[in-house]
Amino acid sequence: MTGIRKFAALALCASFAASLAGVANVAHAEDLPTFKLEMNDGKLNPARIEVPAGKRIKITVHNTGKGAAEFESVQLRKEKVLAPGADSFVVIAPLDPGEYKFFDDFHQQAQGVIVAR
Repeated sequence: MTGIRKFAALALCASFAASLAGVANVAHAEDLPTFKLEMNDGKLNPARIEVPAGKRIKITVHNTGKGAAEFESVQLRKEKVLAPGADSFVVIAPLDPGEYKFFDDFHQQAQGVIVAR
């Protein structure tokens, strides 16, 4: 096998392996316990989210308000800015049992808590 053919074969194998890894990551992300949060101009629904301790979780965030919103948690080191009408999500590493505060940074009176049990 010539050098060019070896290189092409290796590149094809690397490409195939990368695509398999991508499929595995997508499938793994879809299996996460998922919780919904709606942010609406300073109101959080729900303001209390109960999640399983020790498991990665996904929180889908939907901004139904007329202004920007920002999911932020200093304790969890997460923040996500959403334009009006936007949807997004945050993935959170496994949590120890306890309470973790979050808030809307554009409407700081909007305070919430994630409770891991």
